[in-house]
Amino acid sequence: MAKTIAEKILSNHSGKDLRAGDFAVCKVDFAFGQDGTSSIIIDRIKELGVNKLKTDFCMVIDHSAPSPSEGVSRVHKKMRDFANIFGAEIFDIGCGICHQVIPESGKVLPGDLVLGADSHTCTYGAIGAFSTGVGSTDLAITLATGKNWFKVPATIKVVVKGKPGKGVFAKDIILHIIGSLKSDGATYKAVEFSGPVIDNMDMDGRFTVCNMLVEMGAKCGFMPVDNKTLAWFKRNFKQGKRLQGITADPGAVYENVYEFDVSTLKPQVSIPHSVDNTADAASLGKVRINQAFLGTCTNGRISDFKIAAKILNKRKVHPLVRMIIAPSSKAVYLESIKLGLVDIFIKAGAVIVAPGCGPCVGTHNGIPSDGEVVISTANRNFKGRMGNPAAFIYLASPATVAASAVKGYITDPRKYL
Repeated sequence: MAKTIAEKILSNHSGKDLRAGDFAVCKVDFAFGQDGTSSIIIDRIKELGVNKLKTDFCMVIDHSAPSPSEGVSRVHKKMRDFANIFGAEIFDIGCGICHQVIPESGKVLPGDLVLGADSHTCTYGAIGAFSTGVGSTDLAITLATGKNWFKVPATIKVVVKGKPGKGVFAKDIILHIIGSLKSDGATYKAVEFSGPVIDNMDMDGRFTVCNMLVEMGAKCGFMPVDNKTLAWFKRNFKQGKRLQGITADPGAVYENVYEFDVSTLKPQVSIPHSVDNTADAASLGKVRINQAFLGTCTNGRISDFKIAAKILNKRKVHPLVRMIIAPSSKAVYLESIKLGLVDIFIKAGAVIVAPGCGPCVGTHNGIPSDGEVVISTANRNFKGRMGNPAAFIYLASPATVAASAVKGYITDPRKYL
């Protein structure tokens, strides 16, 4: 019987012929934790009496990097000590965000089964992996056994067609899809993307789209493993093995098929306090902002910085706006310096912080005050997400964030492009 990508990958990792709805124990290829979740992972490993990890594992210090407090410093030391004892790799402060440095490291390949103690682990679907977030205890069980249990998700197909207009980027497209399907529109489902817009989308855009799948409830998602994917691997790692992507069989059964024509789509904004509360940026009027944030595992990549730099070049951030920029990795930071983007940002009046999550999760580097309005390239705008439940977070593309930083209010970026 024909299978979806999710059914194929989980079947391959269980040694069984699986279909949507089946339960199975599967071998996990790679697992990771970050500094918000690794402390519990380490505690559980100790409780289980594990002496050797049975799954390839790394930890990333990204959520609070460098440490903003004594308590966080203790967690970081705990992670470093554990990595030293167990021989696990650790990406320390300044390396960047887990969902950027792990793909950059070449640790995840098409067809892999990946678990991360972070909800946006679905990002790696951009390179054809079944990747999903789990709790710290589940992650520890995987490290102790090399396996975990899975319920095979049903799959929905999302076909994106048309020709995106000026000022419409991958972030606008995924915000539009989430706004249409809503936050529970793909709960515990796998999502397969296809269509000419996806085919033409660069790898940075595909990472952006997959990163936000959990915001509509998805378990995981998949972009096609095509020539762009293979070129990305070869360019970054000279990787020549195991690069054959897994594709769905003709006749595979999908729970639903959704088609989106983005030809008339305008730049989008997600309005507080729900990601699926979306609207055209131009329809909001002059919503004054206090802070603009460019970065995160959603939009902290080099193409995002290039777009923002085009708008900020020879312009100034509005005097009543703080603009914070966080590269998603050291490699992105170095490339931004090489291309002159950092020079543009600093001259415009923005502040560059260390590669990492920055203020996204509200631990440091730019927590807003009561009543302040933030426009951000992040993936979540829940109340309190950036550390203050009395603040208001709008989500948008790098272009919209940069244009808004210049104008001082939420702005349609098209006139700047």
